[in-house]
Amino acid sequence: MPVTQTDETAPGEAGAGETAVIDDDRPALSGPREAAATAADLAGLDALDAADEGISGRRALWSSLWPKLAAITLTLGVWQGVVWSGVKPPYVLPGPGPVLAELWTMLADGTIFEAMVNTMVRAVMGFTLALVIGVVVGSLVARVPVLRAAFGSLITGIQTMPSIAWFPLAILLFQLTEKAILFVVVLGAAPAIANGLIAGADQIPPILLRAGRVLGARGFAAWRYVVLPASLPSFVGGLKQGWAFAWRSLMAGELLVIIAEKPSIGSVLQVRRNLADARGLIATMIVILVIGIVVDTLVFGRLERAVLRRWGLATERR
Repeated sequence: MPVTQTDETAPGEAGAGETAVIDDDRPALSGPREAAATAADLAGLDALDAADEGISGRRALWSSLWPKLAAITLTLGVWQGVVWSGVKPPYVLPGPGPVLAELWTMLADGTIFEAMVNTMVRAVMGFTLALVIGVVVGSLVARVPVLRAAFGSLITGIQTMPSIAWFPLAILLFQLTEKAILFVVVLGAAPAIANGLIAGADQIPPILLRAGRVLGARGFAAWRYVVLPASLPSFVGGLKQGWAFAWRSLMAGELLVIIAEKPSIGSVLQVRRNLADARGLIATMIVILVIGIVVDTLVFGRLERAVLRRWGLATERR
């Protein structure tokens, strides 16, 4: 609003005896030049923010990559050092160079891809069956005290059994078929998934369960809307462990149950061993290792981080 000020000094100065009008409502900047300067300043600030975000993203990518690259370099160096030491002859323990060259040949001629597809189909089928069985069994055991007392320790006992110990029974029941392999994969993974769900249900704060009952969540509704969401962090950990058990059981099964019309990674490994092909044997082992790491990192690792962030148990690193 206009403010009057009285002053008696010379014209143009604010003093007693003179009235000056000061308009506080006038804009600080006006005109096309001032507007263009403001827009340029804002664009410069946005560019600086974008540059900072780009640098931060590159730093985060590098900080996540260099430990892995260092570990790979160290492993190859130790491997090559063992070869140079002469502990085993080169035809028994070849160096990284010949093995990686053989791996490239296997990838280039496509011999390993069909085996990888068959193996991953079995892995997905076995893990899916284990997931269904593990969730059902874990849910019942976690919520029914009688079932907990009867089967709680049995689930843990089955989980601790080596996968190879199940194959005589699997071959007796299903002969040398796909069902024998899936049988062992399910028995290897389902107990770990069930135990993860049971552990998650046991760690739910009692006040959360009471609050759910007050709000009307009882029976299946309590399990669907309270118990299962609250137990997700431990349940995802059980999924990761279940995948590890499933992958190990699958590799053991493919070594023992070889189906000629469906080549697999395990059968390729067995053939290389029969031919005393050390380079092909180790190259196939590298394929098994890489698949296990990639699935664990890209699928279960991301799922675990997403759940932890959603539940406020982890934060993003910039």
